[in-house]
Amino acid sequence: MPSNRLAIYADGLQTLAADDRLRRLVPRSGLDFSSNDYLGLARAPRIRRAIAAAMDAGTPVGAGGSRLLRGNCDEHERLEAEAARFFGADSALFFGSGYVANFAVLTTLPQRDDLLLLDALVHASTHEGARAGRAEICQFAHNDPQSAEDAIMIWRRDGGIGRPWIVVESLYSMDGDIAPLDDLIAVAERHDAFLLIDEAHATGVLGPQGRGLAARFEGRDDTVIVHTCGKALGAAGALVTAHRVLRETLINRCRPFIFATAPSPLMAVAVLEALAILQDEPERQQRLSQLVAFAHREIAARFGRTLSSSQIIPYIVGDNARAMVLAGGLQQRGFDIRGIRPPTVPAGTARLRLSLTLNVDEAAIAALLGALVELEGEQRWRSAS
Repeated sequence: MPSNRLAIYADGLQTLAADDRLRRLVPRSGLDFSSNDYLGLARAPRIRRAIAAAMDAGTPVGAGGSRLLRGNCDEHERLEAEAARFFGADSALFFGSGYVANFAVLTTLPQRDDLLLLDALVHASTHEGARAGRAEICQFAHNDPQSAEDAIMIWRRDGGIGRPWIVVESLYSMDGDIAPLDDLIAVAERHDAFLLIDEAHATGVLGPQGRGLAARFEGRDDTVIVHTCGKALGAAGALVTAHRVLRETLINRCRPFIFATAPSPLMAVAVLEALAILQDEPERQQRLSQLVAFAHREIAARFGRTLSSSQIIPYIVGDNARAMVLAGGLQQRGFDIRGIRPPTVPAGTARLRLSLTLNVDEAAIAALLGALVELEGEQRWRSAS
């Protein structure tokens, strides 16, 4: 039995378990339908060779300090210069993860009199950064530019004097839907606002050469874009692309940048090689697009409905326990797919998140969907009996 000092934590875990929301770490096994390694770059031979060559040339594993001390390595500088060129941005700054990058931007750039407008479904890192920052916070209805504009107008009417920041994802990680970026940019222009776009699930997958859905907005002084490197780029870290004045502000004011050990120089090498692969091997992006199209045709034929338009396919179940039963059944059949429950998704929308990557093929996708149909049939039979 836990001691008295641990009782509150044990009770919390029991509460999660009773609601089928207790999380556990499990080894990965089976066909990959849960990772974000969309282009199959996490094991790419080119990246492995680039890292090996860098180590042979003397690149250290660890940076040994923050970027403002001795941790600023040539590998970081080369990556940021190439990232700015590749994405068409004024400048880029490398962070240790997408979570840290979102948190860093939101705790540094929005000022005390500003307004942070968060899409209702943005990532947890965005919410945490907003809460830790200085600006006033408001949510607007998911993918609804008019809701965002209405919130700005109400804020101004009530005496808001700073600058609005509209914060969105270009491709949402749990629903697989795409933000109306053109309309959001128009709102930002009308209200002299900044637009922060998290491209985590679009970088490498969508846009010209995988430059993301916001590629046409790079280089603007009212736009800040976060490109996560731990998903389609197969590595780790994140690149913030922005006007160089904002980059210099982050370097001078951002506590997660100033007081953290710099990312591994080897990871900078890996990301740099991943950007080269995007340019040299466009067939990866094309092949993933073909898999996505195949999966959606199969889903329409088997289930009679459209679940998304991207490589992220939410199969919404609703009930937490039922979602986990379906996930467990698929795992037993050799498919690595996970149940997603609140608070990661809204209450009552527990789901299976099907993630399509180049680590599977059309036969595997068809087999997965066939198994899901079979499991759903078994559950209906049990419910009826």
